[in-house]
Amino acid sequence: MSCLPSSSLAEVFIGSRLHLRMLAQRIVGTLDLAEEVVQEAYLKVVERASIEVVGKPQAFCSQVVRNVALDHYRRQKVESTYRIYSDDGELPPVAGGFTPDQLVQDRRMLAAVDQALDTLPARTRHAFELYRLSGMTQRDIGKKLDCSATLVNFMIKDAMQVLMSCPVLRTGMAD
Repeated sequence: MSCLPSSSLAEVFIGSRLHLRMLAQRIVGTLDLAEEVVQEAYLKVVERASIEVVGKPQAFCSQVVRNVALDHYRRQKVESTYRIYSDDGELPPVAGGFTPDQLVQDRRMLAAVDQALDTLPARTRHAFELYRLSGMTQRDIGKKLDCSATLVNFMIKDAMQVLMSCPVLRTGMAD
């Protein structure tokens, strides 16, 4: 097994460029991406050629192209899960994402809810919060507040009536 001088490593790469491009294309899928991979691999090979002598230049070049193509494929796969495309160039709405207008409206509505609930007796507000926010049953709330489940039901109804009478919340709920 003879070792080629480092200057001929680039020549071997250039001589087998078509084969290397086909190898890259099988991994990355398109000819354009394969061209990018081969170009990147060539730069790595030339950089390496100035450092050491390679025993099997064809195998070395193929391995470099394969590694670069696999790296590119993996990076592309990860990026595609996070990248969002749209036809008009605008960012499409993201699931769970909010526009600034929506955030302002939601904050205004939350402040209105808080203000409306502040008009209730503390025990009624607490019962309502336990029911709506903590998901407790009326029976469990009754035990916690030391009252009947029927009274809890009336407290929750009172809180809902106060919220429904608030104009900001009525218009926000209609949207």
